[in-house]
Amino acid sequence: MDEVQARIDSGKARVYTAAEFKELVRAGNRPGLDGVDVVTCGTLGVMSGTMAVFNIPAAAPGAFSRADSITLNGVPGSVGPCPNESLGLVDCIVNGTARRDASYGGGHLFRDLVAGKPVHVVVHADGKVFERDVTLREIPFARMILTRGAFRNYTCFANGSDSDYHTIFSGPLPMRGGMSEASVSGGGEINPIQNDPGLDYLRPGAMVLLNGAPGMVLGTGTRSSAEKPNLSIQADMHLMRADYMGGFRTSEGPECLTSVAAAMPVTDAASLDRVSILDEDVPLPLADVRDRKAVAEGRYSEVWRGTDRDISVDLGECLHCPECGADANCPVGARPSEGIDASLCIQCGMCVGTCVGHVFSADLGKVRFWSGDVPITVRQSSRAIAERICEDLKDRVSAGDWKLRC
Repeated sequence: MDEVQARIDSGKARVYTAAEFKELVRAGNRPGLDGVDVVTCGTLGVMSGTMAVFNIPAAAPGAFSRADSITLNGVPGSVGPCPNESLGLVDCIVNGTARRDASYGGGHLFRDLVAGKPVHVVVHADGKVFERDVTLREIPFARMILTRGAFRNYTCFANGSDSDYHTIFSGPLPMRGGMSEASVSGGGEINPIQNDPGLDYLRPGAMVLLNGAPGMVLGTGTRSSAEKPNLSIQADMHLMRADYMGGFRTSEGPECLTSVAAAMPVTDAASLDRVSILDEDVPLPLADVRDRKAVAEGRYSEVWRGTDRDISVDLGECLHCPECGADANCPVGARPSEGIDASLCIQCGMCVGTCVGHVFSADLGKVRFWSGDVPITVRQSSRAIAERICEDLKDRVSAGDWKLRC
């Protein structure tokens, strides 16, 4: 790995994004060890195990002795562990799945802060209420911690019951019954852990991008196992990018969108083989959403090969409904009726199925369950954005501006 780092430092590293490298593999033109040093891999999707630790300047020094509670844009935080008595500061933890209401939660709050928007802080202390607006620039400490994320692969879900089912594995609408639709997550062949399943590189101290900010792997995350490993990561929110993160509405409330990217060093034949894995070889467990127990297995090629990464829009087909179904059910609030806000859209596909005028179109693919082919109607991960993040990381590595380890 030292040799790879030396080539990165000199600006001479041979770097590919995962998408570029996989196409060479498919074409039978895979570079040898003398032709590749780094493959950048990434994933963006719903990652419930996201939280942030803040030190909030809530009031003037001496205004209160100890905070009892805090909300940011209505999203509740947990006060502590340091009381910061009489300093007017509040240490708090906000979970990515904490929620103000059904439409706004921790993920939305995190994105708003990173985007530079002011958020409204309300602190209850000493029987009084203290309120002020604050921006991320004014918050001296804002550290995001991914307690578990970037799973090696995820499970594809469908609903085998006769009635709708409310679940986090959907968009704002509940998942319809009768095995009529499927929900998928995961980046497949470009996911960092899929390219390092044994965590040979992605161990404590490895550098990664967390929402576009340089971060460090802390170790494996909660619920990690040898079969389905995941990571715990930390990074400074002041360095993050709003378009690499956000909130996502589900029928069970808001969830958190988080992204992870890693520059995978290719140092020997084994690591070269690992970064050569293709969607066709990546398992996709299939399960009924009611018990989440995988009973069959597909491949990620059913999700990402021969399907559309992006959503096509033809506003000329708009029927100008009094209430736009696509707008009402867009999980990220991208206002599809106005042409889709590309800075928010993660190409989930909900607008395709909820617009009665067929303004939006995309082949989202289908998955073969035990009952037959089930169409994918919602993708909780974005391959298109993940590939852009891989390009971002490739540029950093190529410029010599990247350390493989802390």
